[in-house]
Amino acid sequence: MAASLSYFSGVSLSATEKPSIPSLSTSHNRRVCFSNSSRNKHKHHDCVSLSSRWKPPCTARAIKIVAAAQKEPLKVMIAGAPASGKGTQCELIKNKFGLVHISAGDLLRAEIATGSENGKKAKEFMEKGMLVPNEIVVMMVKERLMKPDVEQNGWLLDGYPRSLSQAMALENLGIRPDIFILLEVSDELLVERVVGRRLDPVTGKIYHLKYSPPENEEIASRLTQRFDDTEEKVKLRLKTHYQNVESVISLYESVLFKVNGDVSKEEVFSEIDKGISAILENKRTVDSASMAAGVAQ
Repeated sequence: MAASLSYFSGVSLSATEKPSIPSLSTSHNRRVCFSNSSRNKHKHHDCVSLSSRWKPPCTARAIKIVAAAQKEPLKVMIAGAPASGKGTQCELIKNKFGLVHISAGDLLRAEIATGSENGKKAKEFMEKGMLVPNEIVVMMVKERLMKPDVEQNGWLLDGYPRSLSQAMALENLGIRPDIFILLEVSDELLVERVVGRRLDPVTGKIYHLKYSPPENEEIASRLTQRFDDTEEKVKLRLKTHYQNVESVISLYESVLFKVNGDVSKEEVFSEIDKGISAILENKRTVDSASMAAGVAQ
């Protein structure tokens, strides 16, 4: 399997580079005492000497150390053509790394259902048969990324941004991934996956005539095909996808991670796992260096 990760950076600390943290020894404690004897003067000097050896950190310094020790959450974007297996991989990534899965489409539907301000604006455009403007969707994404669960656990942005203008809007808001995963699948396989898809209108379950056939004839008899799951429609959607994804990855070239999606889902995830794990290891190294720097100051 071919996979490439074009960006890793960080500061490493060797095992011997441990910050020197002053401590109070038992012998020092024994030397500092109060006495009315003539040796009190010397014991006072001991106190002064001890004070010069160790000082408790001031509040500001303690805050700085705590801030340095806080870990930056993981930020992941994933993109892929229709039927590239993106949904399956998102589920596996979420389960393994505990990220908050965010799909712009799901987010849009949820905002409309709850009647939020952004949802109301989006609904007005949709009722007129118009596309929802980028700025509305971007604000929805931004507000979701600011929620406590996302700030604590990190995020997995699924299929968004889809255009350079959307990517630039996120960039201007300071929203940038640690890794941009691109699933690459051959057109022949993509067409086969899409054309063979079927929907069970009763349960809502998705089947595939070749890869995931229905359990029995009763289910098979009621399966339906989406109007755009035809070879002609798929090829048009693929053309649009390639045009958009090329412009998006030009912005994320430094964090781009390409994965061959022609193989099994287990093999695909194995490569994704390696890429994300390498990013996490890099983050731990940087966090350790930041904490050491905070202690040293």
